[in-house]
Amino acid sequence: MTATISIETVASKIFVIRGLKVMLDKDLAGLYGVETKRLKEQVRRNIQRFPEDFMFELTKEELQNWRSQFATSNSIRMGLRYPPMAFTEQGVAMLSSVLKSDQAIEVNIQIMRVFTRLRQMLLENEGLRRELSELKQQTDNRFQIVFETLDQLLAANEAPRSRIGFTAKEKHAAYKT
Repeated sequence: MTATISIETVASKIFVIRGLKVMLDKDLAGLYGVETKRLKEQVRRNIQRFPEDFMFELTKEELQNWRSQFATSNSIRMGLRYPPMAFTEQGVAMLSSVLKSDQAIEVNIQIMRVFTRLRQMLLENEGLRRELSELKQQTDNRFQIVFETLDQLLAANEAPRSRIGFTAKEKHAAYKT
């Protein structure tokens, strides 16, 4: 059996491409202890197990965007003669049926646990986001009442006031009659 791979190690190898959380073939091969070429061979021999929502090959544009986004070094670019394969969570799970070594099975279990943990964290963040949105709405409603009251007070101050008392013209007109 192999040593346990940390959550951070696996999580650092998960990227979002096409709006999906994926792991690249070279990273998976490294975790499984096999050559990338061998991993790809096994996938191609069992391609019916890997529909588009389980695995896809990056386009040249996606690869360029991925490189620029993560500022990858030349050492990572070397050896990429073919477009990398990107595996979704389901694709990684399917790899366990293609790669049958003990290390592959153990690593696969750890990767599935990381995907599960990430999903839980996203759900927790979604709950927190919802609570903040509700709090913001309540606060907005309360401040709306305050702003309306202030607007009414300002409007009342701007209304012309009638003067109290007599003006000089009114006094002069009162004496003539």
